[in-house]
This record gives sequence, C-alpha cells and structure tokens, in this order.
Amino acid sequence: RNQAGSLNYQDKILIVGDVYCASTLDFNQMPKDYVRSRLEFIPADFQPWVVQSIHRLLPFFLRFRTVPWLMGSITNLETTNVETLVKLYEQFQGGKVRFLMAFRHGEVEDPLCLLHLLSRDVPRQAQKMGIHLKTPIHTHFIYDRGITIWGGDLVGWLLSKSGGVPIHRGKQLDRMALKTARELLLNAKLPLTIAPEGATNGHGEIISPLELGAAQLSCWCAEDLKKGDRPEDMVILPIGIRYFFPNPPWPAISQLLSQLEADSGVEVDPTADLYGRLLGLGEHLLSAIEQFYQRFYHCPIVPLPEGDRHGVLKARLENFLNTALGVAEVGFGLEKQGTIVDRCRRLEEVSWNAIYREDITDVNELSPMQRGLANWTAEEADLKVRHMRLVESLVAVTGSYVNEKPTAERFAETLWILYDVMAKMKQVKTPRRPFLGERKVKMVIGEPIPVRQRWEAAQGNRQAVKQLVVDLTEELEQNLTEVTR
Repeated sequence: RNQAGSLNYQDKILIVGDVYCASTLDFNQMPKDYVRSRLEFIPADFQPWVVQSIHRLLPFFLRFRTVPWLMGSITNLETTNVETLVKLYEQFQGGKVRFLMAFRHGEVEDPLCLLHLLSRDVPRQAQKMGIHLKTPIHTHFIYDRGITIWGGDLVGWLLSKSGGVPIHRGKQLDRMALKTARELLLNAKLPLTIAPEGATNGHGEIISPLELGAAQLSCWCAEDLKKGDRPEDMVILPIGIRYFFPNPPWPAISQLLSQLEADSGVEVDPTADLYGRLLGLGEHLLSAIEQFYQRFYHCPIVPLPEGDRHGVLKARLENFLNTALGVAEVGFGLEKQGTIVDRCRRLEEVSWNAIYREDITDVNELSPMQRGLANWTAEEADLKVRHMRLVESLVAVTGSYVNEKPTAERFAETLWILYDVMAKMKQVKTPRRPFLGERKVKMVIGEPIPVRQRWEAAQGNRQAVKQLVVDLTEELEQNLTEVTR
C-alpha cells in the first residue's frame, strides 16, 4: 500500500484472504547465521599513539560507565611499593632484566587500573626518584580470545594496537599465542603482563587456582636467555588489586537485593536481616535450578549431607556445578575430566569449534544446504554451552563468603554474581551491573620472584624443571594472596 492506504499494483502483490504473497520474495534467503568462519589469530601490533590516546581517556573510563561491561565509579586509586616497579623498568630499559607482571584478576576493570599504574603512578614515582624512563611506559599482555567475540572488532583492534596477544583458553596448546608471548617476553621493548588466574571470579578476597602459564613462560625466557648467552635476569612481579567502598552503600545493596528477590519470585521473610535475605535468595535460586535440571534434563536428585545451612548450601552448589557441566558434556560427547575450570574451558573450546569452523574460510561460499546444516550445528552448540556459562559465574562461590566477613564489599560482589546468574537465566545477553556506589582501588606491588638462577640450577633435569614450574606457581599464588589482603 502507498501512504494513502491504496494498493500499489506495480508491486505485484496478490491478496487471497489474509495471505499476502509477494512475487519479489526470495525463497532461498538464509536465516540468521550462527556459524562463523574460523577465528584468525590477531597479531600484536603495538602502536604508541593508540596507547597514548587511551591514557588520555583513562580517567573518563574509570569514572563513568562508558560500556555495559564496565562498572566505572572509580574515584580514587592508591598504590603501594611503586618504587619496586620503577626500578624494574629502569633495569629492563637498561638491558639488565626481563620481567613478567602477574596481577590479581577479580574484576573487568583491573586492566584499566594497571594502565593507571603505568601511565600515572610509575612516571610520578620515577620523577621523585630522579630516574628517567623512556615513554610510553607500557606492557605487552595476554588476553582471552573470547573478549573480541563479545566486545566486537573495535575491541580486537584496540587490543592488538595496544600490544595484546590473544589466547584460546580451552585449547590444550595454543601454539601461536605461546610462541608469540615467548618471543615478546624475550625480545620486546616492553615487558609482558598476564593474569595467572585465567579469568575474573568476581571475588576481591578469593584467588582462583593459578594456571601454570606465567611460570612456564618465565622458565622458557630463562632458557632462551641462557641459550643466547645474554646476561639479563628473569623475574616475575606479583601485583595485587582490591576494590573498596569509601562509604558502604547499604541502602543500594538492600535495593539490589530486593530487585533480585522480585525477579526470582522468592517469598521474603519480613523478620530476616540482610544476610538472611541473601541466603534465602541463594537457596531459592538453587532450588529453581535443581528443579530445572531434574525436570527437563532428567538429572537425578543427589542426596545432601546433614549439617548446618552453609555446609548444605556448599554441597548443593557443588552438585549443581557437576550437574550442569555434565549436561553440556553429554551434549558434546565429552567425558568428565579435570577440575571444574578445566571442564569449563574444554566445553568453551568445543563449542567454538562448532561455531567458528576451522574448515570454513568464507560462510558465503557454502551451498544453501551446507550453510543450513552448519547453522544448525552452531546454534545447538551455542545452546549447549549456556550450561557452562551458568557454572562459570558460580565457580568461585563458596556459600559462606559473606558469612565469614559480612562487609559491604563481599555483599556487593555476591549480589553482582547473582545478578549475572539471573541475567543468564532470563537470557539477557549484555547485562549492565547495577551501580551501588563510588569505589576506590588499592594496588600493591609485590616483591620480584627470581627465576633465572633457579632455572639454571634445575636445567638438564626435566623433572626438576617441571617441578620448578609448579613451585613458582605456588609461590606466585602465595605472594598474590599477601598483596591482595
């Protein structure tokens, strides 16, 4: 019809009853594509002007919520022992040491805080110490390849131009990423930074089990320095990051809890205090999830141990993690193997293999039939991996975190996690965490962990070198625990 409401016959529209059949309709038009071409490796292409531009905009990113996954509201950053980092940069630029920074990674804002440390605090402290450092003071870094999937091409471009190296967390061995990181750690004009936990866990005072990557890369660097007859030392520098509320936002915390209670349909006990309500909400969500898996995925009811309320909650959480991962593993034909984190990473990788196909260079070159089957497989993979995403949100939850220390920070961290879980259950793709209040950040630079001398003492003994990687990881975890207190 035209704007006047009369039929436009040149559009060749035939009207039969309530059926409108357009002669120009393309009946071969494909539905939305779920399948994608393979994920190509994004090489690090450090551009100083990009980093300098980010440095200028950094206060804006820290203060305001510019994108959905950032909380913003950071008004104060406090750093301790920055002189250690200044001395390392001086030695690094003087060809005396190679070093890797390993930081505590609890929140998505951590990289921004590190940028503040390098762009503001290090230059100021260097000036106080009378040390001249070459600019920009920056670092190469390793990031999860999945960031570019939900962040988009612009995020991938920024990470590349900032010196980032993408890694597939679920791959048993991402050779290209490890080769690139090893080369940068040995020869780049900037040090390397890594988050040894592998992912955020949403807890300021719980460190997830560390992966071996930081220690392994450091030992490889020590080996390469020895082979090249180079004099530099090799050290790992732990960095702790914690977030605090200068003014505990209890009204906002209570309001968020009320919102989650309303969304979940839980009956609120009017006599319960704030923690009692939080505990009730957690139990209600677990009950809903348990019933969901029992009814629709035929998962058996697991008998629970007797004990106090927190012990039972912890057991139920563990049962849920195993149940949800088991459903996803059965769907993908995988066997249960490794820790909860190992199983999550393996499920992520197998889903990516179905969505980002290694055997497809261009989706548009597929025949309609091939494209339809590929979309079918990819869509199913996306649905199956959602079970893992639920687990991923709760993997570090203990069931007693708030009860052990009922601070505003622990309340907020737990509620944000439950908010993310609720968003996944409601199928909200990009949830924006509710603002609770202004925060301050405390960063502590730890003492460098020497690597080269210890590697040289173990070289020639393969078992001793493997044990050194384990020992360095344990020492790093202990140091990160100390600088995060």
